[in-house]
Amino acid sequence: MRAGWLAAWLCVAAATGGLRAGDGEAAKLAPYYPTPQTIVGRMLQLGGLKAGEKVFDLGSGDGRIVILAAEKFHAQAVGIEIDADLCRQSLARIVKLGIEKSAHIVHGDLLAQNYSSADLVTVYLLPDSINGKVQPLLDRQLKKGARVVAHDFEFHNWTPEKVVNIADDGDGRSHTLFLYRK
Repeated sequence: MRAGWLAAWLCVAAATGGLRAGDGEAAKLAPYYPTPQTIVGRMLQLGGLKAGEKVFDLGSGDGRIVILAAEKFHAQAVGIEIDADLCRQSLARIVKLGIEKSAHIVHGDLLAQNYSSADLVTVYLLPDSINGKVQPLLDRQLKKGARVVAHDFEFHNWTPEKVVNIADDGDGRSHTLFLYRK
C-alpha cells in the first residue's frame, strides 16, 4: 500500500512540475509515436543490455522501453519524458507491474539530464534533434564503452558499429536500428 501512495505522489508531483528536471522552457524533440513492441525488444538486444546495467530512454513516451528493460533484461532503466500525461501513464504502469525499484521515469527535459552513468541509451527522435542537440550532449557525457541505439534516424557524425534493417515489424512497417559505441 505504501508503494501505491508513493507512486500516486510521484504522479501528482510530475504532473504539477514538482519533479520536472531542468530549468526553462523545454521543447519537444519529436512527436509521440510509440516504438512497436517488437522493435523495443530488438533495440535492447542490439544494444547488448545486460542485467544490472543502466539504460536511459530519451523521450520515453508510455515507458515501454523502460518497462521491458527492467522486466526482461533486469536492468536499471530510466526514461526521460517531457509530456506530463505520458509520464503519469508510465509511472502508473510501472507501479502496477511492481518494478519501481528498477524502472524510473523523470518528467523533464532530456537535454537537461546527466547520462554519464549510462551503459546504454535508446533514442527515437527526429534527425534535427539528434544531430543538433542530443549528439553533442552525449559526446560530452557518455563514458567510454557506452552504447547508443537509434531507431530509424542516425547520428550523422558517428559511425555505426552495426545497422539492422527490419523489413516488417508485424504491422507491415520497416525500421532501421543503428548501434553506436563510444
